[in-house]
Amino acid sequence: MPTSFKKKELEQKKEKKRKDKQQRKEERKADGSRSFDDMIAYVDEYGAITNTPPDPYKKTKVDLYSIEVSTPKMDEITVFNGRVEYFNPEKGYGFIKKLSGVEKYFFHVSNAQANIAEGKMVTFELERGERGMNAVNVSITK
Repeated sequence: MPTSFKKKELEQKKEKKRKDKQQRKEERKADGSRSFDDMIAYVDEYGAITNTPPDPYKKTKVDLYSIEVSTPKMDEITVFNGRVEYFNPEKGYGFIKKLSGVEKYFFHVSNAQANIAEGKMVTFELERGERGMNAVNVSITK
């Protein structure tokens, strides 16, 4: 059964791609300047990328058990200043914007004073919640 014109065209394209790929591979092999050693990069003790390997005599011994993987516990509670950006009294939640930055934190009315309203200046603490940091112990400042 004879092959159709379309099928012949596709076979010719595939063969051309194979030949082009083989030619590029041979050109890369012929160009000896790109060896694996030329592609290696090192990071020095200051964090800069360099092409010279580190001095093996400058290595410092690190005690495996001195490395802390988790966030250290805070010994003291940090109190932040902010302003109530949004508050919905019907649903009982709102958002506080920290004065020293652009971060906004969610708070629930159960963690705030009864007379809280939009625009009031407050102090608050942060606590990790399900969706990020939440403001707790919210109190109005004078």
